[in-house]
Amino acid sequence: MPSLPPKGSKKKPAIKSSKGPKRPKWSPLGKGPSFASSLLTTVITFLLLMSLYSLVTDLTKKNEIVPLSTVAADMSAGKISTITVKGDSLDLEYADGTLKTSRKDPSAGLPETLATYGVTPEELSKASITIKGQSALEFWFLTLAPILLPLLFIGFLFWFLSRQVKGAGMQALSFGQSKARVIDPADVSQRVTFADVAGAREAKEELLEIVDFLKNPKKFLDIGARIPKGILLMGAPGTGKTLLARAVAGEAGVPFFTISGSEFVEMFVGVGASRVRDLFQMAKKAAPAIIFVDEIDAVGRARGTGMGGGNDEREQTLNQILVEMDGFEPNEKVVVMAATNRPDVLDPALLRPGRFDRRVTIDLPDRRDREEILKIHARKKPLGPDVQLSVIAERTPGFSGAELYSLMNEGAILAAREDRKEVTQYDLIRSIEKVMLGPERKSHLLGKREKELTAYHEAGHALVSSVLEHADPVHKISIISRGHAAGYTLKLPFDDKKMQSKKQFLDDIAATLGGYVAEETLFDDVTTGPSNDLQVITALARDMVVRYGMSDKLGPIAFGERELGHEPYSEKVAAEIDAEVSRIIDEAKKRAEQVLEDYRGALDAIAKELMEKETLEREEFEKVLIASGITPKKKEEDEN
Repeated sequence: MPSLPPKGSKKKPAIKSSKGPKRPKWSPLGKGPSFASSLLTTVITFLLLMSLYSLVTDLTKKNEIVPLSTVAADMSAGKISTITVKGDSLDLEYADGTLKTSRKDPSAGLPETLATYGVTPEELSKASITIKGQSALEFWFLTLAPILLPLLFIGFLFWFLSRQVKGAGMQALSFGQSKARVIDPADVSQRVTFADVAGAREAKEELLEIVDFLKNPKKFLDIGARIPKGILLMGAPGTGKTLLARAVAGEAGVPFFTISGSEFVEMFVGVGASRVRDLFQMAKKAAPAIIFVDEIDAVGRARGTGMGGGNDEREQTLNQILVEMDGFEPNEKVVVMAATNRPDVLDPALLRPGRFDRRVTIDLPDRRDREEILKIHARKKPLGPDVQLSVIAERTPGFSGAELYSLMNEGAILAAREDRKEVTQYDLIRSIEKVMLGPERKSHLLGKREKELTAYHEAGHALVSSVLEHADPVHKISIISRGHAAGYTLKLPFDDKKMQSKKQFLDDIAATLGGYVAEETLFDDVTTGPSNDLQVITALARDMVVRYGMSDKLGPIAFGERELGHEPYSEKVAAEIDAEVSRIIDEAKKRAEQVLEDYRGALDAIAKELMEKETLEREEFEKVLIASGITPKKKEEDEN
């Protein structure tokens, strides 16, 4: 199945396509600066400017101001070398380089003023006197600045605040605009191609037609063919639906508009429909392009359920999507792709021809696909010489592409935590269990009785699974706490299963009850340990009766799920279903009791080994089975 793209670098924000329409650069409502924060910013700016002004003023007024009598005395003593007259201001430079400032009478000249203090013309001639007139611009600036500067600042303050209020209004207007993120085809860092997608061979073949249409639409239009307007990607979570959609855009080299179904829906009716119109308008202007709606079941659920009424925002949004998709022209070259893991809840109008008329199912990867996915995720990881990805692929049946990515990442983290430069096979084996069950809880130490009880519990699972013909073989047993489990038994099939038979279900239920039966038989008591086992077998037995028609009494009938306001069957049938579920579980329990009674020696031997070693790998476990007279299960090719 498809794997996720390598995540060696941080995700960068999507850039707008150069072909797309120009959009206003305001932020969505609720994300712009508030009025209070804008006012606070303005006040802080004002205080900083005032502080800067005061600092500059202090620096410019560094000259000492002396009275005119002191100037006359210094002049008579010959201490002053230069006098610069600026109106009624005197700048004095002394013989020792000191600078001082004084003021004179504006109505009298400098000689007359100094003569009043007894300075003779001879003493005055010893200093160099320069007279500088004040320009008209300087005069008016100094005169009007104290009045104009406060007025200008107040005007700027009002302009700035009004601009913020206007921005908030524009943000309110942008409420109905699309929040789609656009990935530019020229952005190499975010480009994904089919080379980055392992497995999903049939899905890629289906999508290659879309790539060909986007690259060369004339070939299809000339022969009268119309490419499907909508492609619905269906599959379990983590199988790579979004990755495949991005790969189509990357192969075709077209803008990729991506949005989640939940981003259309708001509390106000009509906002989602407005965003749908805006999204399609953007895509049409940037055509050829791809619109990708992730988790479309958020807005595409079947209508007419009575929830929300006729003015329901979700239904209005769905109606707008239907209208936009049905209004395309053949030459618009806009393809809509959507992904969901709940295709059963979608509205039939979405799936009719002309809308999402092509449905691509993406299954969980098989063994070969898992190995290819692991190779992709191992590109930037230094692997040790002992690493065999084929073995890891065999031990991970049912893993999705996302889980395989997590497995490789956890392996690298384990190696880095232990200060090693390479990822080993042991790291990857440990990562399988960490992804499946959670991290080891080394601090959770079991007491002697709890350890013995857990050992017999897991031994009961392993023994019943090994004896029953259609149960999966055991690969590992451990009584080390991991996640919420006090211990675990790892059962994996030799080959991937596409279908499950009734006999396999019955043996799996019996094997799952092996731990419960071992506790009940040997300790004459039952703990909370098997609680998850009981939930699993109850759900499985009910599915056998309700979904798969594997009940001998009720026959091959598929009953719907009972929901609020929806009763697919009567109370009498419900009672019969409950009785059948109880019968299946009771019979499986008796089979597990018989196995543990017949092979009590093997049960004790397995439990003893577990209490000593805490963990048994497949080879060690099979040695115990052989010593107890039980033949371990082998692959068909190994038997031949």
